[in-house]
Amino acid sequence: MTQRILDSSFDEPAAETVYDRVKRELHAELVSAIDPLAAKRIARSELDGQLRDRLARTVRTRELPLTHDEPERLVDDILDEILGHGPLERLLRLPDVTDILVNGPDTVYIERNGLLEKTNVRFRDEAHLRHVIDRIVSRVGRRIDESVPMVDARLPDGSRFNAIIAPLALHGPIVSIRRFGINPVRREDLVRLGSAPDMVMQILEGCVRAKLNVLIAGGTGSGKTTLLNVMSSFIPANERIVTIEDAAELRLQQPHVVPLETRPPNLEGVGEVTTRDLVRNALRMRPDRIIVGEIRGLEAIDMLHAMNTGHEGSISTIHANSPRRALGRLETMVGLGMGNIPGAAIREIIAQGIHLVVQTTRHSDGRRRITSLTEVSGIESGVISTQEVFRFRQRTVDPRRPGAGRLRVYWYPT
Repeated sequence: MTQRILDSSFDEPAAETVYDRVKRELHAELVSAIDPLAAKRIARSELDGQLRDRLARTVRTRELPLTHDEPERLVDDILDEILGHGPLERLLRLPDVTDILVNGPDTVYIERNGLLEKTNVRFRDEAHLRHVIDRIVSRVGRRIDESVPMVDARLPDGSRFNAIIAPLALHGPIVSIRRFGINPVRREDLVRLGSAPDMVMQILEGCVRAKLNVLIAGGTGSGKTTLLNVMSSFIPANERIVTIEDAAELRLQQPHVVPLETRPPNLEGVGEVTTRDLVRNALRMRPDRIIVGEIRGLEAIDMLHAMNTGHEGSISTIHANSPRRALGRLETMVGLGMGNIPGAAIREIIAQGIHLVVQTTRHSDGRRRITSLTEVSGIESGVISTQEVFRFRQRTVDPRRPGAGRLRVYWYPT
């Protein structure tokens, strides 16, 4: 099954095969026979069983021009179209796939072990792909059309879904799915995979339990959210945690978690709820910890105010290539919303609010690692003073071992 999906021997879209024609005809026949109102009253598992039995009987009783292994695949594909996410469903069932990238109806890539692979999964046409996109976004109360050609949503398993269509996408609808494992990544998994030594994870656990404010920095796909999930697991179970995200990705295991999610404007362009709105509201919800999935804009102001006024132990992520650039980006975001405040005052607010910056990096071999732990120690001559505690040193540029190296400890007097 996996090998068939990953076969990349084709370059041009294939014409409709006998299998495709049979699938299309049986799919239309089954859809026309389903009573939508009755189907809504039946549990998903029960409906799946009923439709599967009906399809299997139909395939057995008819002399269909199929090969020996195609009838079972035919039943799965039709049920994926009716109850799932069409051709994407078979990729979502692969446990080691972390990203699914659809560049139009005929080109689908996946990421495994940090590396991209082309698949032979394809959609019938653009209309088929748009139908799958519309089904996904409608389930979470969002929409996508020419007036709103971009959308963020989430799948039932928590995976992050992004789609962009014409007129912004020139060669057909584009879909990006960031998947999250069925079982949450644990501290032991990061150590086993070489993302960080156990000593570093012990330090991070101590920082979280000591209620230090931590900023996780890194590029796209560098493992920021995964690390945030792991660090959040260090929070004691008796604390009230409020999480704020654009699309719910965090999977905290504590019993007292209050997840909040932003909302885009409605058809009339009103009703938008931003991350900043949710951060402000979270302060009225008696939180012990506030976790912001990612700081992107003016919410940085309210987040820093919370960190400086009794809400210690907050954790968030930010896009940046180094700890110093992360603090610089944070200063820029705050400055955009507080134009009348001198830069020196903004830097002082940041230095008082942020205690530790953790840098994550994805190397060319696909591995994601913690590459720096940097302490924010205060202000010196109007500049934020930092002290790097750990730094990853690459040992070789050998293309066979592009990410080989180790975290080096920087000891300094206290």
